[in-house]
Amino acid sequence: MKKINLAITGCMGRMGQQLIKSANKNSVFKIVALTENKKISKKILGLKPALNSKETFKNANVIIDFTIPKCTLEILKIAVKQKKKVIIGTTGFTKKEEILIKKFSKKIPILKAGNMSLGVNLLMYLTEIASKSLGKKFLSKVYEVHHKYKKDYPSGTALMLGEGVATGRGKEFRSMIGKKYLNKKSFPYGSKINFNSIRKGKVIGEHEVTFSSGKEIVTLNHESFDRALYSEGALTAAKWLFNKKPGLYSMRDLLNFK
Repeated sequence: MKKINLAITGCMGRMGQQLIKSANKNSVFKIVALTENKKISKKILGLKPALNSKETFKNANVIIDFTIPKCTLEILKIAVKQKKKVIIGTTGFTKKEEILIKKFSKKIPILKAGNMSLGVNLLMYLTEIASKSLGKKFLSKVYEVHHKYKKDYPSGTALMLGEGVATGRGKEFRSMIGKKYLNKKSFPYGSKINFNSIRKGKVIGEHEVTFSSGKEIVTLNHESFDRALYSEGALTAAKWLFNKKPGLYSMRDLLNFK
């Protein structure tokens, strides 16, 4: 297979650093550009990190972005002009920003996922099935744990799972969002989906969806032990997206879940 020229944004962040390690070990990829939102003097793999620009991305086939919404939209504007394919692992977009991403995807292929783990995306699929099968008699809630440095909550993955619950019930997700708790030892079920986020230590990621009828409980969960699973998932997505036409894709498309 022809090598895929890769640009990695937010290269000094946790995911950026992990992506560099994973891509450097993968013979399918060649890293041709690294970017950050500030000047970095040292070189990484012989490349000097630069700011996001047409010049920086000119030799890339695929851009992998794990940054913040404002930066992602800046990257997409450049990518559209240069017809680059983009993998988005950034989370926390507003409804308006989501609409903009969908608009960009009419011109270039974009794969967007709140979590690049193959296991987590399987969990979301199973959540949809459970929610649909168990029905309205079961209330649900989502619990997640991440390292103490993670600022946003609920996590993008927790919101993905909440969306899975809503989809299974045939409801619009935003109308199903209940209370959002932070660092609570316990939290209640509700008529809507409640979330509890724990921030502690160096935990990479734990997610759990619970359904309760009051007489029985069904639990679906996933634990991450190595950050490499996210970078490897992103690289799998980049390889898959390489030959795709413009459109907005997800890991569900990649995994061919119906």
